Amino acid sequence: MAGKPTGRPVPPVVLALRRLPQPRLTGLGAGLFASAAMLTLGFLDRLLLDGSPVVYGLLFLPVSALTALWVRAADLVTAPIAVPIAFAVGVVPIAGGTGGFGGQAMAVVTALAVHAGWLYGGTLVAGLIASVRKVREMGRRQHLVRTAAASAPAAGGVSAGSSPVAGEAPGAGGRGPASGGRTPRRRPVA
Repeated sequence: MAGKPTGRPVPPVVLALRRLPQPRLTGLGAGLFASAAMLTLGFLDRLLLDGSPVVYGLLFLPVSALTALWVRAADLVTAPIAVPIAFAVGVVPIAGGTGGFGGQAMAVVTALAVHAGWLYGGTLVAGLIASVRKVREMGRRQHLVRTAAASAPAAGGVSAGSSPVAGEAPGAGGRGPASGGRTPRRRPVA
């Protein structure tokens, strides 16, 4: 194992999760993925289980988690927004409304109200995963900035004795240790 630290062993669950595909969806792509998945699951639920809301709600939770895991880091805020929309899109087949568009719309609104617990649960899952990913990304960025700042003086970057003004020689005109703490005087021209 070259380059790998020999620390504690990795649990098998983590190894299995690392083998899963790691797509990075845009915000729109994540919304389309979640909506298409929930619509498909809604039709399958109606076809196979006669529109069981418990099964639909249970299937909504992993779709919410996958949406939050697969969205790009730049679009993390869209995951908790896209997931409730996907729930509403997918509930149409299992709502069971009759009497045209008005009856179907009322059945969808009623299903959303009755099954709001699943809706909130999935949104909470997506929000928590997106928040954890954002905090980890911010920590990674801070670590990179600290590492770059620590290696900058060794690589010829700006150090404590160098001049912060562009175009000046290091130590010229500053109050750092290279200039002795005072501003140098000009010699008179004769």
